[in-house]
Amino acid sequence: MLSPLDDYPVHQISEPMRHVGTSDRNFYDRYYFNIHGNGEVHGTDEELFCVIGVGQYPNLGVADAFVSVKLGDDHRVVRSSKVLGADRMDASVGPIRVEVIKGLEKVRVILEPNEWGIELDAVYDGFSQAHLEDRHFDRQFSRVTFDSTRFAQVGGWTGTLKVGDREIALTPDKWWGSRDRSWGVRPVGESEHPGIRVTDTSFGFFWVYAPVRFDDHAMVTIIQERSSGERIMQGAHRIYPVGSGREAEWLGRPEHELRFAPGSRTVTGATLSYFGPHGQKTAEVEVETLLAFPLLLGSGYGLEADWKHGMYQGDLVVQGQQIPPADPTYSDWGLTEYAAKFTCDGKVGYGMFECAVMGAHEQYGFTS
Repeated sequence: MLSPLDDYPVHQISEPMRHVGTSDRNFYDRYYFNIHGNGEVHGTDEELFCVIGVGQYPNLGVADAFVSVKLGDDHRVVRSSKVLGADRMDASVGPIRVEVIKGLEKVRVILEPNEWGIELDAVYDGFSQAHLEDRHFDRQFSRVTFDSTRFAQVGGWTGTLKVGDREIALTPDKWWGSRDRSWGVRPVGESEHPGIRVTDTSFGFFWVYAPVRFDDHAMVTIIQERSSGERIMQGAHRIYPVGSGREAEWLGRPEHELRFAPGSRTVTGATLSYFGPHGQKTAEVEVETLLAFPLLLGSGYGLEADWKHGMYQGDLVVQGQQIPPADPTYSDWGLTEYAAKFTCDGKVGYGMFECAVMGAHEQYGFTS
């Protein structure tokens, strides 16, 4: 299982680079990108949200990818899956591929012409320095379910996106986005027999992830809680532009006050507050959600029994879907990525407010 990568002095364990340091079936290594407007396009017929994912699952022998884009009422997905070969430098899956032009700064993303009417050829330029987040770790009944590392970055796009008969020129003055690279262990692939996990009736998943770009800096906030409010992970940093030479600034413990549409868990806005080690407030951000994107539909994040990240589909399988409008109850059980406006100390920024409030959560009075 040798590959060209084995010719570089980058080994971490006494194995070829095709093999990772754990035999856990759930080890993964993936790219995530999104594309959204920076405010100029909000409320226009060009307003869109696009998500790209490319992942490898070395112990499952699978690589897969998707491009999901919502333009007005038109929501389409192209997704692909293949057997993972020896060369892990090959970040392509059928018509979708990622090319690293300059590590931690510039990446090209391509979706070749296909029968489902989405095409993409664009370069992502990092605005902020790539930021290494805190380790994501959790257990369930003594088994490690999450043990992953991730870096985040905000930036801008240059290229072309086609959706049906619409062609949108992506320019970095107007089209922004965020990306992350994550690797480690998290549940992927075909479902396993639950075993003792079937007795765990305390399920609740609360998640806030907010990478935002301002004119002269970025902010990244991450919060995961159990139903009681106990923190599984958290992080809050102010991050400065590529080449600035300035290190990320820790903002302290992040706190949240979400605002919901009546009778639902659809988030209309939020206040994020940050407190330093002695309780002093270091920052406060007002969030206004602009466009809701239902991430779970068609993209492989576990909703569909026959297409999940890391699930074996065959040598190479490519599919496309026209996604119907999300059920009005989607926010009750799904993860939503909102294009959002952020205001902090009189400065306005734009980014993503990714949020899920699934199951019970004491702070907001959700009991089921």
